[in-house]
Amino acid sequence: MLRRIFFPLILGLAGCAVLISLGLWQVERLAWKQEILAGIETRLEAPARPLSMFVNETSDEYTRVVLRGRPTGDELHVLVSGTEAGTGYRVISRFETVIGPVMVDQGLLAIDNKDASALLVPMQITGTLIWPDDQNSSTPEPDLAANIWFARNVVTMSDALGTLPLMIVATQISPPDPRITPLPVNTASIKNDHFEYAVTWFLLAAVWAIMSLYLIRRTLRPKDAQN
Repeated sequence: MLRRIFFPLILGLAGCAVLISLGLWQVERLAWKQEILAGIETRLEAPARPLSMFVNETSDEYTRVVLRGRPTGDELHVLVSGTEAGTGYRVISRFETVIGPVMVDQGLLAIDNKDASALLVPMQITGTLIWPDDQNSSTPEPDLAANIWFARNVVTMSDALGTLPLMIVATQISPPDPRITPLPVNTASIKNDHFEYAVTWFLLAAVWAIMSLYLIRRTLRPKDAQN
């Protein structure tokens, strides 16, 4: 009897082992991501500090900062959808500050408001330092003639605007630019689907086990009964 069920038994155990191990790996990844998100939340809840040019991605990403500056009117428009404010363009503006020109992600500009004039007055900005790199192999090249970009990248955009490689996502701007709705950084926008993946792998393991038991049961049935 053992010889008859040897293959389906090994197949069932091996398949379940692989699927369960993938589920456990996703559980570990979930704990890792939750730890990262907790660290980001801590930084986002900390008091804002004056912006310094001596910041870097490793130690200062998601740090809240405050600065005073004046927009020059030089902007890059990044086409986005699914934001809290809807579909439109993220406005990446060149701001002149005491440490030099920097980039400020002022927020969402409505699609039909693309050609509206910017508010070019001194502003105080509270925001979050980030070093986004939304580009991947499928990201289209920017349409420079229409000033439409499809991803944020600090290096590329700072070269285009002639600024320091620093980007601040505005939480609050005073006085506000009436064209734009701020899109503050929050952890809700950071992808964390490890729980769903873990559940999927565990469910597949359960299905695999049921199918394996069914195969073993059919193998053990007398041939006459199978017919």
